[in-house]
Amino acid sequence: MSHANAIPGLYARHAEAFDRIRGKNGFERPWLDRLVAPLPEHAHVLDIGCGSGEPIAADLIGRGFFVTGLDVSEPLIRLCRERFPGHDWHVGDMRDLSLGRTFEAIVAWHSFFHLTPEAQRTMFPRFASHAARGGVLMFTSGPSAGVAIGEFEGEPLYHASLDPAEYRFLLAESGFVVLQHVVEDPACGGATVWLAQKT
Repeated sequence: MSHANAIPGLYARHAEAFDRIRGKNGFERPWLDRLVAPLPEHAHVLDIGCGSGEPIAADLIGRGFFVTGLDVSEPLIRLCRERFPGHDWHVGDMRDLSLGRTFEAIVAWHSFFHLTPEAQRTMFPRFASHAARGGVLMFTSGPSAGVAIGEFEGEPLYHASLDPAEYRFLLAESGFVVLQHVVEDPACGGATVWLAQKT
């Protein structure tokens, strides 16, 4: 099995450890502020790769938004359902995303980059089909094209990225305009962040 295909099992086996060590100090908050700035009150947000619901979904719920979360790990979705029972949680693979509805915002924070480059390319039409007109999309990537193998709980952890120019092309092709792109944002733990809006 490839490192990329091992991701679902990795997050299922180590859900408790992931929830325990996942940073919850809110360093992502400035980017979430930008994500929600154009949203109407009580907007619907799709959190792709929502993990245990903390801190991203928790922050959005605290602002009064309704969150639909998707994660490949059943144990992590179970935690979401326990913590935020008034919201909509799904076990599933983002590569098969097909919810049949649109959202005012979509976020894929530190999840999208676990897909292979080929799988990432196929996600942009899925983002577009789930984004309302004027809806915003935020995701994290690597700073440049390549594959990096990290480590989590003693197991290989796959990450991949396309070139920034290709992300811009794919976004434009799917009807998104880039609002902001910061490479290795020092104010956000070194995350490379994209924020785009559906035209």
